[in-house]
Amino acid sequence: MASKITGRVSSRKAMLKKISAKQLVVGMHLKEFCGSWMEHPFWRTAFVITDPKDIDSILASSIKEVWIDSSKGLDVVDGETAISEAESDVQVEAELKNAAQEQRKTAAVPASVEYARAAKICAQSKRAVASMFQEARMGKAVDTEGAQKLVEEISDSISRNPGALISLARLKTADDYTYMHSVAVCALMIALSKQLNLDEIQTRSAGVAGLLHDLGKALMPMDVLNKPGKLTDEEFAIIKTHPEEGHKLLLASTGADEMALDVVLHHHEKTDGSGYPKHLKDSEISLYAKMGAVCDVYDAITSNRPYKAGWDPAESLRKMAEWANGHFDPTVFQAFVKSLGIYPVGSLVKLNSGRLGIVIEQAEKSLLTPRIKVFYSTRSNTRIKPEIVDLSRPKCPEKIAGREDPAQWNFADLNELWSGQKGF
Repeated sequence: MASKITGRVSSRKAMLKKISAKQLVVGMHLKEFCGSWMEHPFWRTAFVITDPKDIDSILASSIKEVWIDSSKGLDVVDGETAISEAESDVQVEAELKNAAQEQRKTAAVPASVEYARAAKICAQSKRAVASMFQEARMGKAVDTEGAQKLVEEISDSISRNPGALISLARLKTADDYTYMHSVAVCALMIALSKQLNLDEIQTRSAGVAGLLHDLGKALMPMDVLNKPGKLTDEEFAIIKTHPEEGHKLLLASTGADEMALDVVLHHHEKTDGSGYPKHLKDSEISLYAKMGAVCDVYDAITSNRPYKAGWDPAESLRKMAEWANGHFDPTVFQAFVKSLGIYPVGSLVKLNSGRLGIVIEQAEKSLLTPRIKVFYSTRSNTRIKPEIVDLSRPKCPEKIAGREDPAQWNFADLNELWSGQKGF
């Protein structure tokens, strides 16, 4: 039962108090939200409230209760109801125990089932990363604990279906590229970690590293970062400082992950020593930085930019294979291809029947036999009723004859065809 707490006491237990969100006032130190990160718009969860708009945002969310630390900010008004930490301990411990024992929902599901959930995670993640970058620009420390929560949600989605979130994260507008790129690289790093059989702790760290890898871009001039055209040599020199700037930002944060520090600083290194900022060569670059390099490049070249349309996923892998020698670690690159498939989700292909289709899901055993949604006949040059063709099915008469360039066909609904989601 809640008690009425008055005055400020020395006991640490009494300094943490759970109150209704409606009791929040400017000057209180918000310690924690009573709800998941997906329920509120803030990247950080511990800060002194200085702007009334922050309270409005909390009240507009589904968060009903919060923890405040009265040793670091204002207390509740005398006589107002609050729950002390001691009173909450029994309940909290029971809930934590239940949460620890509860099985996380990671059972495999079809891509069509996971897309809606993945779309929600992408939207929430984009907002969280945007908030993180904004706080970095304002000189505030990076909340790496918040990053861990994001990564767990993304990792669980990839466990349920590897292609869904990765494919959706590839779809970006010019305005949200920087933020969604971080989300996409996080997802790609997790999928690659699983392919390389890294353990759960390493996989989570790789996801955090992917999420934070471009943190230094928060400190780049916005007119250079968002320039809708080719950078001058001087502008490119500025952008090339982002790994070191991100490394400094992360060093200044508490509990910075060692793998994240490494990837933030070294994801632009190349195995032949031509990368930056340290011009490291093959054996001098860690496995994780090599992973970051592959994931960063793939998402960059498959994404639409103001000055260039993204390449088709399958074409992007082909081009990366051309550069692999001297650019990527061969073992890491081969694992990356296996994690996505020779024809990643969203690839436009032509079948031996002359029909065109879009890859919607990978097969379990072969990289060459994905599931295809066919929708066009090149023999009659007409759209046909969409049909799912599973190339891995025994005695399936169809095979992939080759990749097709989407730019040559100008189909406006390709993304909707493979994802089943409208608005792309």
